Amino acid sequence: MTQLSEVRDLEKTANLGTGMLRREDQRLLTGGGQFLDDLPFGDFYEAAILRSNYAHARILSIDTEAAKSLNGVIAVFTASELGPILKDLPPKVTNPKLNYQVRLPIVKEYARYIGEPVAVVVAENRYIAEDALELIEVEYEPLESVGSTAQALKEGAPPVHIGSETNVAVHLIQQAGDPEAALKSSPHVLRETLHVARGGGHSIEARAVAARFDGPTQQLIVWDNTQAPHYVRQMLATIYGVSEDEIRLIAPADIGGGFGPKAQFYGEEVLIPWIAMELNHPVKWIEDRWENFISATMERTQTHHVEVGFDDDGRLLVLKDVFEHDQGAYCVGLKVPTITMSTLPGPYVIPNIHSELISCYTNIVPTSSLRGAGRPQAVVAMERMMDRIAEHLGLEPAEVRRRNLIQPDQFPYAVGLTFRDGSPLTYDSGNYPALLDGVLERIDLAEFRAEQIEARKSGKFLGLGLAMFVEGTGIGPYEGARVRLTNTGRVMVSLAASPQGQGYETVYAQVAADAIGCDIDLVSVRHGDTSFIPYGQGTFASRITSTAGPAVWQASTQVKVDIIDVAASMLKIDSGELVIRGDRVEVGDDPEKGVSLAEIASIANVGRHGMSVARNQPVAIERTSYFKPSQAAYSSGISAIIVSVDVETGKIEILRSILGHDCGTVLNPLLVEGQVLGGHAHGIGNAIYEEAKYSKDGQPLTVSYLDYALPTAMEVPTPELFHVVSPSPLNPLGVKGSGEGGTVPLPASVANAVEDALRPFGARIREIPLTPDRVLAAIYGFQRDET
Repeated sequence: MTQLSEVRDLEKTANLGTGMLRREDQRLLTGGGQFLDDLPFGDFYEAAILRSNYAHARILSIDTEAAKSLNGVIAVFTASELGPILKDLPPKVTNPKLNYQVRLPIVKEYARYIGEPVAVVVAENRYIAEDALELIEVEYEPLESVGSTAQALKEGAPPVHIGSETNVAVHLIQQAGDPEAALKSSPHVLRETLHVARGGGHSIEARAVAARFDGPTQQLIVWDNTQAPHYVRQMLATIYGVSEDEIRLIAPADIGGGFGPKAQFYGEEVLIPWIAMELNHPVKWIEDRWENFISATMERTQTHHVEVGFDDDGRLLVLKDVFEHDQGAYCVGLKVPTITMSTLPGPYVIPNIHSELISCYTNIVPTSSLRGAGRPQAVVAMERMMDRIAEHLGLEPAEVRRRNLIQPDQFPYAVGLTFRDGSPLTYDSGNYPALLDGVLERIDLAEFRAEQIEARKSGKFLGLGLAMFVEGTGIGPYEGARVRLTNTGRVMVSLAASPQGQGYETVYAQVAADAIGCDIDLVSVRHGDTSFIPYGQGTFASRITSTAGPAVWQASTQVKVDIIDVAASMLKIDSGELVIRGDRVEVGDDPEKGVSLAEIASIANVGRHGMSVARNQPVAIERTSYFKPSQAAYSSGISAIIVSVDVETGKIEILRSILGHDCGTVLNPLLVEGQVLGGHAHGIGNAIYEEAKYSKDGQPLTVSYLDYALPTAMEVPTPELFHVVSPSPLNPLGVKGSGEGGTVPLPASVANAVEDALRPFGARIREIPLTPDRVLAAIYGFQRDET
């Protein structure tokens, strides 16, 4: 038997490192994409959901008789008809200290945010179902509600959960060194309060679920545009009390983007399949845009109270951050705020750290991951203070950063805190000085400062902002891949992970083709169906390249061994003399002598013409690998922004944007660039435009794109992008995540740039996004009501 050998030298491979166009682009750019609502389901009933129009209320009664009598209505369901599935939807990431409050698929007694499901109408079509919703009469007893963490923490604040003594969901503290002593002894101490507002994911297709029960196979088939099909299947099996094999979960090839909200588990995902089984008829539900604004999870709302201690040279001695996190009405998971806690130190040597989380329940839609997932807020807290240190000491912000950076020879670097997965926060690799140098090679600081001074004379206010970050990516516990040589001589790669635009059908074909040695055109990649591979985690947290990538590599390397072993048996030749070229296995020095992959498959997979595989060879050429990383891999990056601020209107114009990124080995530069550029657009939106506003009592004030500003191509400049490559030692490909790096630093770098531009006014930027009214308030000092 040929021995497996670990292959790491990607420079010798044919496909990896090449900027191949995405295979997916052809169908998407020519209108051939099929989102869940495009699938040819046929005779499906359609569902519409009645949602609470109170931020906090007790439901006294629900009258559905008029709705049931409407022509075309099939059924109406409330909590009273859904007793068997009124089970808790537990958080994905939790903590023993969590003040946990039960979250049900549909309101049973208390509605705790506007948009929470109250009833479901199933009809012949969506139009009839929507009409029927208006006929349902709900008697509410309105209760006092809470619309912010500031309100939630006030003495005597109304409880979000009746019976709970506090609105605090969890209070956690992490420390390294002796931060209190360091603050007392620091030569310089600066303090600031910073606020980052809430925003949404806004996928092209909002959430969607369809289901039917297949009688012949006795299997429930669910279509769900989720980021985590195996996770949803597991949750459904648990709630329904069936085995996982009795449920097949399919995430369509095209879901219109995920961005985090689709990685969560919602009540609608429980309701629709169950109703389909109850009615013994297929049912689908497509979330409309209004629903998406009020019922899909959001993120970002945090208020940070930051203190930094430093010496006369600007070297950090201590960092203390106490921050409030808006958990929303329920705890969907604690991943966002715990990521914030561990992202705070960034790329800097900080001997003493105090990171403290106070997470609060409020009467607004629950909070969970959104591209960046807690990291942009942490970077705002850290990087805003780095600029304040520079201002205090009269130094260039770039120089203050340089003096504090972790050096390349210090890896692995133990920060002294704990990451979200419970492992010690230890950076595996990086070259942070190279990232800073990459920006300074592109911006002449002396030249910019001279231009800035000259521009002010004519009433033009220019500013430069920097922000650096370190991002935990590639978390476990595992991800899997199955690689099979089919009877046609093609290679089929089956992934547990489901994409939302990352290019899996391309990049994992590159990985498999190079590991096996065959033509890439022979490799197909499929995904998003739990029948393809039994176990998986999902696509979120910039984790798949570092987990599924190695799984594909390992399984493909094993398949290569099997292919050559079977060919050696067929050709009666030592396996060491064989190589795979194109669609054949050939003798290295005699290409005429060989056998095709299709012929090998016919022998190994089914047997042919009386031939069979040897006893010590595989029955079929198929391998499954699950890669389990020992810890997270840490990507890093830097953003540099040059802005012009109109001091009469508060408008910000981005004149130049530079992004440096290190995601380890770059498997496909074109796809990585696409990920970073997409994240950059998201970051610009977060920094300047996007804000989901709520009133003091939890009323959503932005429920359409008339109120919620998304940036367009007109507002997002094309950034200058460069890569630093520090391969991760944690996986055989040396890769780290790249999906969120473009988003993470932008709110901080834009805020730093604007404050730099407005320095003649003594303006202080404390709130993000930087809408014109906030900019004007910072310039002219008038107060805004942000409670």
